[in-house]
Amino acid sequence: MILIKSSSQIAEMRKANQIVRDTLALLIEHTKPGASTYDLNRLAHDYITSQNAIPSFLNYHGFPASICVSVDSEVVHGIPSKKKILQEGQIVSYDVGAILNGWHGDAARTVGVGLISADCQKLIDVTEQSFFVGVNSIKSGVTRLGDLGYAIQSYAESFGYGVVRELVGHGIGRQMHEDPNVPNFGTPGRGMRLSSGMTIAIEPMITMGTEQVDWLNDGWTVKTRDRKPAAHYENTIAITDNGIEILSL
Repeated sequence: MILIKSSSQIAEMRKANQIVRDTLALLIEHTKPGASTYDLNRLAHDYITSQNAIPSFLNYHGFPASICVSVDSEVVHGIPSKKKILQEGQIVSYDVGAILNGWHGDAARTVGVGLISADCQKLIDVTEQSFFVGVNSIKSGVTRLGDLGYAIQSYAESFGYGVVRELVGHGIGRQMHEDPNVPNFGTPGRGMRLSSGMTIAIEPMITMGTEQVDWLNDGWTVKTRDRKPAAHYENTIAITDNGIEILSL
């Protein structure tokens, strides 16, 4: 069931997403060689709770941390650990969620650790831009989910990249995951229409090689099957009568 949000409810979601935005900025500021992903998780947890919010991911279906930290070929859901230390030249994806007054915010960023290769930087840039290509394609009451997915897919694939099929974006509101599923691929003219009052998390997950992925034995971490790097970029958006608002920017 699609839950349409009022302007006052969107305002509450905006507050939660601003905490997510600022948490991501803090993580990026502290991204450097030698940083422990355990310490980065603690940094994010402390900031989110200092804002009277709750980390969305902590204990969500048993997830053991407050944020997801995914390195290099880890697409999403990487678990922070004292043993996972960032190294020069790696790329790292942070996925952050926060609950404030019962409303969720959700966003993700991929950044380089120190000096990274031109190929990795291009992957990060294209992944981010594919999100904006998708958002710019949305017209309330006109655009279908297939149109949105196709816009993201066709842009990313034009660079020879893979678009992960087994993981998708989602509706969001009082629950982290609401209807509808929001794929980063699709067929134009297919799927439900996107309309005013919908709030969705759009999150391209783009790979340097195959779009196929593997789940690791920890039950959470998803890696590219060919172990080539992947990037992740996400924002929560609201579709309004006045256009699209990106709540986590």
